[in-house]
Amino acid sequence: MARERLAALPGVALAAQSPIYETEPWGDPDQPQFLNQVVALGLDPREWPARRLLAALQAIETDLGRVRSERRFGPRTLDLDILAYGNERLEEPDLVVPHPRLRERAFVLVPLADIAPDLELADGQGGSVRQALGKIPFKIAGNTLQTPR
Repeated sequence: MARERLAALPGVALAAQSPIYETEPWGDPDQPQFLNQVVALGLDPREWPARRLLAALQAIETDLGRVRSERRFGPRTLDLDILAYGNERLEEPDLVVPHPRLRERAFVLVPLADIAPDLELADGQGGSVRQALGKIPFKIAGNTLQTPR
């Protein structure tokens, strides 16, 4: 449902999507398994600056039933994040791009590597998604990937 809502945004196209991965919850293990997927959007950054895109993502989350609680890393129906935005780097109180914990999270890097393994991460540390994934141990349920496809 969220993919369809993203693709329905004016001037936005769903350019690629990873498989959906089921993973252990991150941060707070006392909650159901997570389902993780990464999508790439085709859009004109002049029409869709990162701030406008974030507002659209949060509106989709709300429309699809997400209720934000004070419990950090707690259960949620949906969580849409901007992982990367071209080569742009942003550091604002409520918007940091690339995502600040991207390199720590195999549940994000594995599906991102499915669609953009050679994407250079613009976080100042250098290297591609594939290289970042190679630096962390991971096992994702149902998959025995040791290197991204």
